[in-house]
Amino acid sequence: MKRLMTILALALCCLACTQKPQAEADLPKDAFVRVSGPYLIEPDGDTLFIKGTNLGNWLNPEGYMFGFQKTNSAWMIDQMFKQMVGPDFTAEFWKMFKDNYVTEKDIEFIASRGANTIRVPFHYKLFTDEDYMGLTADQDGFKRLDDVIGWCRTHGLYVILDMHDAPGGQTGDNIDDSYGYPWLLESEESQQLFCDIWKRIAEYYKNEPVVIAYDLINEPIAPYFENVPELNAKLEPLHKRVTAAIREVDPNHIIMIGAPQWNSNFDPFTDWTYDDNMMYSCHRYGGDACVEAIGNFIAFRDKTNLPMYMGEIGHNTDEWQEAFCIAMEQSNIGYTFWPYKKIRNSCFNGITPPENWDKVMEFSEAPRATYSEARVARPDQAVVRQAMLDFIEACRFDNCVPQEGYINSLRLDK
Repeated sequence: MKRLMTILALALCCLACTQKPQAEADLPKDAFVRVSGPYLIEPDGDTLFIKGTNLGNWLNPEGYMFGFQKTNSAWMIDQMFKQMVGPDFTAEFWKMFKDNYVTEKDIEFIASRGANTIRVPFHYKLFTDEDYMGLTADQDGFKRLDDVIGWCRTHGLYVILDMHDAPGGQTGDNIDDSYGYPWLLESEESQQLFCDIWKRIAEYYKNEPVVIAYDLINEPIAPYFENVPELNAKLEPLHKRVTAAIREVDPNHIIMIGAPQWNSNFDPFTDWTYDDNMMYSCHRYGGDACVEAIGNFIAFRDKTNLPMYMGEIGHNTDEWQEAFCIAMEQSNIGYTFWPYKKIRNSCFNGITPPENWDKVMEFSEAPRATYSEARVARPDQAVVRQAMLDFIEACRFDNCVPQEGYINSLRLDK
């Protein structure tokens, strides 16, 4: 309740400021969550220990959350849908998907279970005129983020903005919706676009205290490439470049830095003094659920004297998750579990596959590299179109199935 009142009070202050000339409109630094040594401090002076979830799949579709395997990135899913039901129906599907996959009811539910923070993954294309999720111009990135930030304000939650898919691709795998290589690290055009988008976002939200931090790049540089050391060496300069761009317009929000190789390898980082309000983000899937298993994260946190936060963790047994939560609590490493919602289970809220969704899944796995193969594999149009519409209904909050064991394992109300 105290956090809700604080956020509401700051929101009213923010609203009042918008009625003043721009020179007088900016909120003071102490109106935002800020870094103090290895801790996060709320505007009321309390220490914030992050606990929450990720809204994965909403603004950055991933195949496995639909039940797909080979068709596993956003562009592949979009192409598969277009091959199956055509571009116009696909565009309408994506618009309905964005409208229904996450709504205020979802945010209210997350808050009611004890979470204090939501990490919102998004695709850079939501801030361009590129073809993405049903739009080819006038993308709706700010509208979607405005919606979720407003709902979080109402229900007393903080927000971390996570660019999960950067221009050119930062990972070189399906999770960044790329073409199999982290071209961002080698392309000046992509790096400039990356900086420009973050600067626009920062200027837009510079007076929004519900937002905790800007999570600059999710899981950069997968470990698959022969030139990983060379790519790793280019990451910190890019972090510095985009941080400088953000600081031109926003002096207050926390800059969040993720490490290469699945947010796990902090060795390439040598400078943690280029900003006075920054922190680091680690990720962990699997392994032993104990303090010793995250010793490298703790050691880096202690060396830098900056906060460390587990941005993603999950997809394990309830017992493992609870044990890991205890280890993170003991280590002062806050966390947001991945993901909030997906098909079936291993999430906060499960989606029950609708009738004939198996036919969509079969097409997603079928050979479709040639026009002939796509024609042979294409299922009955009426059946799969109805299945897609039924999926929209199935993903609505009222029709999802809360995964109580999973939720309880996260210790959100402890």
